[in-house]
Amino acid sequence: MANEPLMRSGQTNPAAGVGGLSADVSNVLRNTYMLLAMTLGFASLVAYVAMSLHLPHPGFILTLAGFFGLLFLVEKTADSAMGLVSIFLFTGFLGYTLGPILDAYLQYRGSGVVVSALGTASFAFVGLSAFALITRKDFSFLSGFLTVGIFVLMGAVVFAWLFELSGWHTAISVGFVLFSSAAILYQTGAIVNGGERNYIRATTTLFVSFYNLFVSLLQIFGVMGDD
Repeated sequence: MANEPLMRSGQTNPAAGVGGLSADVSNVLRNTYMLLAMTLGFASLVAYVAMSLHLPHPGFILTLAGFFGLLFLVEKTADSAMGLVSIFLFTGFLGYTLGPILDAYLQYRGSGVVVSALGTASFAFVGLSAFALITRKDFSFLSGFLTVGIFVLMGAVVFAWLFELSGWHTAISVGFVLFSSAAILYQTGAIVNGGERNYIRATTTLFVSFYNLFVSLLQIFGVMGDD
């Protein structure tokens, strides 16, 4: 920046982080992706156990209650050490809900759909995150879309469940793919531009985005496999 003193050769700027980012932004970025890797690993382990034991899915109502209840807990404790416990409870619960879903797909559709969905979700997540990191664009303009989108999608999910509109599931899944992609750009951009300083909240958003992306692609690829 123009008002920063020039550094002599051999000196380092203590405020500088990785890749020209500030130290604070670099710390949040590093902590976020470290915690994201750990929570993804933990959720995968829980999902594997639930799948191996053929545990039943908790159902729509309990899933919503557990999701929003634990999400509220994470939000309330994110500024303390208890936030780390909360986020592992939250991601572990989502891992448990994923286990029976994977079990059903593996039994009736084979591993190809699961591998394809996981590979596509991982590729999309890495690509979107890299784009936000490299360009360092401000994606705050997506906040309105995300706010409206979550209400529309949740309303569509509840409506489809109440009236058993199975044909809506693919459309809803496409909506979640778009929503999750926007959320990844928004959250990564917020970290890079210094708008997000809490790595627990950032990790929660990115984890949920990846989870929804994977499950939605699983639904889409499953329907495509029926054709």
